[in-house]
Amino acid sequence: MTILDEAPGLLEALRGEMTPKFLASRNSAGVPNVVPVITISPAEDQPDTLIFGNFLLRKTINNLNQDTRVGILVITQDLHGWVLRGDFVEFQRTGPYVDRLMSGSLLRYNAYTGIRNAGVIRVRELRGSFAIPRLQVARDFLLARLATLGGAGRDETSVVIPAPVLREYARMVAVKVLAWVAEDGYPTVVPALSLQPAGQGRLLCRKGDGRLGHPPVGATVASNILTFEAVSYQAKGRWSEKGTTGSIQVQEVYAGGPPLPGGRIA
Repeated sequence: MTILDEAPGLLEALRGEMTPKFLASRNSAGVPNVVPVITISPAEDQPDTLIFGNFLLRKTINNLNQDTRVGILVITQDLHGWVLRGDFVEFQRTGPYVDRLMSGSLLRYNAYTGIRNAGVIRVRELRGSFAIPRLQVARDFLLARLATLGGAGRDETSVVIPAPVLREYARMVAVKVLAWVAEDGYPTVVPALSLQPAGQGRLLCRKGDGRLGHPPVGATVASNILTFEAVSYQAKGRWSEKGTTGSIQVQEVYAGGPPLPGGRIA
């Protein structure tokens, strides 16, 4: 049995065109990057192989040119999910993978959107799976909100997070993820649904499920938010912990879409 076959529901989720999927990469210095890549899907003709469309992925492409190790998170609307690791293989400019991605409903009828090429990933490991009850989401979000009260929002290394970004991270109903580079050098990306602002320069959340792990103290991490209106932002910084919560002193903020896709905004 292949890696993708061994997890019930995973292949179906990967085939879902509207299923949120996130791709984490790293540069040669070990700085993680994580972005939503909805086009990630099974190659079908090759076991344990995924394909994705190269669209608005400038920083990811730069990272893949430096280091081929990647992490993937798939999370369904009912909050079932899977954490994968893999190795980027190549980009294909033409061929069946490009044709298949371009024929999907997300791209087929959009005159302004297309992929430059199709990326190929070999899946190395199913790192873990999860199912998060909605009541737990609400509970963790409220507990994280309480933890934001009375704490310092910024230190001398953090930036001021732009107001629109703070507003989106303050939502409870949005997909939020956290990525870091693990000891073996592979990016790991996990759900962090309770992540929210704690002042103008810090994001805070409840620490994740121990089965999926969480960053070591002092690690450089990347977080991303994807709303149901397809708004996305990425914030990077230094991870710290206090009791049952972890926080990011934010040092960089990036836009996830137009008019400045992948551009730094803080």
